[in-house]
Amino acid sequence: MTFQVTVQPSGRQFSCDADETVLAAATRAGIGLPYGCKNGACGSCRGKLVSGSVTHGAHQERALSAADEAAGATLFCCAVPQADLVIEAREVLGLGDYPVRKMPSRIARFEKLSDDVMLISLQLPANEKLQYRAGQYIEFLLRDNKRRSYSMANAPHESDQITLHIRHMPGGLFTDQVFGTMKERDILRFEGPLGTFFLREDSDKPIVMLASGTGFAPIKALVEQTIHLKSTRPITLYWGGRRPSDLYMQSLCEEWARTLPNFTYVPVVSNALPEDQWQGRTGFVHQAVMQDIADLSGHQVYACGAPVVVDSAQRDFVAHCHLPADEFYADAFTSAADLATA
Repeated sequence: MTFQVTVQPSGRQFSCDADETVLAAATRAGIGLPYGCKNGACGSCRGKLVSGSVTHGAHQERALSAADEAAGATLFCCAVPQADLVIEAREVLGLGDYPVRKMPSRIARFEKLSDDVMLISLQLPANEKLQYRAGQYIEFLLRDNKRRSYSMANAPHESDQITLHIRHMPGGLFTDQVFGTMKERDILRFEGPLGTFFLREDSDKPIVMLASGTGFAPIKALVEQTIHLKSTRPITLYWGGRRPSDLYMQSLCEEWARTLPNFTYVPVVSNALPEDQWQGRTGFVHQAVMQDIADLSGHQVYACGAPVVVDSAQRDFVAHCHLPADEFYADAFTSAADLATA
C-alpha cells in the first residue's frame, strides 16, 4: 500500500510506501526535506503534521516529546504514514543536485590536532571526486550494518582529498580504531554527501557561526566556502570548548581574523583550569553571542556541535534575540550512544 504526501506551503507531492519513512520517500522523490542524523536523535527533520496519521519509530524524547507529538509535531526520519498526509516543512532547494554515492577511500594521512582529536585525510579513487556542499557529512559503512557520521572539514574546492576531525570516544567502535589500530593506506567505505547543513548563498545577511568542540569541522568548511566565493558578508565565529585545548585549530581562526576584512573570531571556554592561564571569554558559547548581539533579527546563524549547545542556541536566539526561526541552520552532533537510545 502507498500513501500520498503533500508538502506545504509548496504543494509538492510524493508517494510513500506503508513501511517507509516520510524522509526516505521524500529523498527518493527528489524532494529536499531538512534532516541530520536520520535516526530520531537530532531533531533536524522535525516538522508539522497538518492532516493524516503516522507512527513514530524509536527516537529521543528531546527530539520529539509526547506533548510535541500530541500538538502535531513529527520527525520525518522515523515517521511512517498510516494514511494520506499533509505535512508542513521547510524544503531545502537543490538538495538533489549532488547525488548520494557509496565510495571506497584510502587513508592518506593522520594528524593529531589535540590529545583527543585526530584529522584523517581520505584519498578518493583516481579520477573520482565527491561533489558536496560545504557543511555536509559522510557516513562510514562498518561491519554489521553499523555506521558512523563525520562532517567534512574542508570545502569542496580545497583538495581532491576529504578531511575529517574525529574526537576519541573511549570504548567507541570506530574511534578506538582511529586512535589505535587504524593506519595509513587502510581502505574505508563511506556514503555521502548527506545532510542539509550548508551555506545559503542567496542571502546577504551577516552570519553568526557557532561551534562547540569538533563542531568546528563543518564550520571550517563553511568559512573556506565564503572565502572561495569572495563573499563580503560579515562573519562572526564563536567557538566554544571546555578547556582551551578543545579549540584545536585556534591559530587558523586567529589567522582568518587577521587576514579577512569582514571576519571576527570569539573563542569561549567554559571550564578553564588555573594552569590553562586562559585570558579570554568564559561561560557558555551561545550566551557569549547573546551578550554581544542582542538583536539577531537581521542575521543568519549556522550552529554545529553538541546537541545541548545547538538546542540552547536555537531556543534562546529565537526567544530572546528576535532571530527568525527559519534563519537558524544547525547540525547537532549525535553520538553512537544517542543513536542507540533513539
